Amino acid sequence: MKFASFDGTELHYTDVGKGTPILCLSGLTRTGEDFRYVAPQLTGYRMITMDYRGRGRSDWADHSTYSIPVESQDALALLDHLGIAQAAILGTSRGGLIAMGLAATVKHRLLGVCLNDIGPVIEPSGMEDIANYLGRRPSFQTYDDAAAARARLLPGFDNVPHARWHEEVRLHYVETDGGLDITYDPKLRDAVLGADPSQFPDLWPMFDAFAGLPLALIRGANSNLLSYETAQEMARRMPQLIWVDVPDRGHVPFLDEPESQTAISKWLKELP
Repeated sequence: MKFASFDGTELHYTDVGKGTPILCLSGLTRTGEDFRYVAPQLTGYRMITMDYRGRGRSDWADHSTYSIPVESQDALALLDHLGIAQAAILGTSRGGLIAMGLAATVKHRLLGVCLNDIGPVIEPSGMEDIANYLGRRPSFQTYDDAAAARARLLPGFDNVPHARWHEEVRLHYVETDGGLDITYDPKLRDAVLGADPSQFPDLWPMFDAFAGLPLALIRGANSNLLSYETAQEMARRMPQLIWVDVPDRGHVPFLDEPESQTAISKWLKELP
């Protein structure tokens, strides 16, 4: 399904189930398909996903609008479109940053937040890895080629079955006569890497806005984007934080690992 956001951009979303609404927000270049692995655990809840503008099945837009403030407005526009006054957010990477922004500005719209491998400090090594692939067409010709290379190219992931890598590449690449291609606007690279670092806000006050909300953190034990030290400080600031480190995972866990499922289960029980 699609809806028109605040500026008329048509965005793709899914809305399944009944119960407490949980808005699932994906990573920078990803789509709502990321949450298919956690979907069985959300049975009994209203699970909503959204493809950001310029990604997946949503319309492309002026790349200057590929920003967290605009995407936060899109998320609110979707909730308004669905008539939802309050929702919990399951935010992977960029989705968690959007959740921080919403907590700082419209906290009354949030029932709780579960962060997947993201915090108020983003490690430079993780950003370097993102910069290496962002907006660039992969060199692989087929899904088989990409799946075979996935474990080698993604640091920190061990003991992942080949079938999972094959499923992943099918979700996030399209196979064309000229080889695989990305499923998002290549100008996302310009939007992200062209941003002025001096304009980046301090994210700790935004994280602190989560005070009083049911809060969980799922961290890849081998993450190069979210350090253990940052997670420790997050836990110190938020005593209610449910925090797990997922072994054999980097950035980001798939959310169907036993550790992830345990954290999500505890978090769901705390939602109003």
